[in-house]
Amino acid sequence: MPFDMNRNLLAALAASLVAAGSAEAQGPRRSQLGEVSQMIDSTRIDLRYRRPVARGRELFGGIVGFGKPWTPSADSVALFTTSTDITVQGETLKAGRYGVWMIPDRETWTVIFSSAQPAFHLPYPQGRDVLRVSTSARQADHVETLAFYFPMVDADSAVLNMHWGRTVVPIAIKAK
Repeated sequence: MPFDMNRNLLAALAASLVAAGSAEAQGPRRSQLGEVSQMIDSTRIDLRYRRPVARGRELFGGIVGFGKPWTPSADSVALFTTSTDITVQGETLKAGRYGVWMIPDRETWTVIFSSAQPAFHLPYPQGRDVLRVSTSARQADHVETLAFYFPMVDADSAVLNMHWGRTVVPIAIKAK
């Protein structure tokens, strides 16, 4: 019996070393995990996403096609969580966790909150939309790695920016 236990222990140790070696061989992920959190009044907003890097590529109208749903995250859908009901661009979004998708255009973007979460970043999960809102993109200084941030936070409202390359997509949020 002790021989079988030792053999099982050695087999488990060997398997874990092989797994660790193959993870190490893959190297670090190119798109690192990003998170942003913000309190707006008594509402907590959390956004978790993978941060793709521009690397000299044409972003919108290039690797991200105009008029096609895209998640602002690499490998998996961006996850948006709100602790209470809020309004987004003036429309109600119930408390919960959602996948975030966007449909880029040259000026007006559509922001989609989907019940499909967690999810892989492709394909777009048709028929799972909870809310769609529009916002106007603007140009700004270049940001190499996709970023979400809150440039404005007030007592009961905030603006959440998605910024990648020279494109900024502001999303107005208000606590209820």
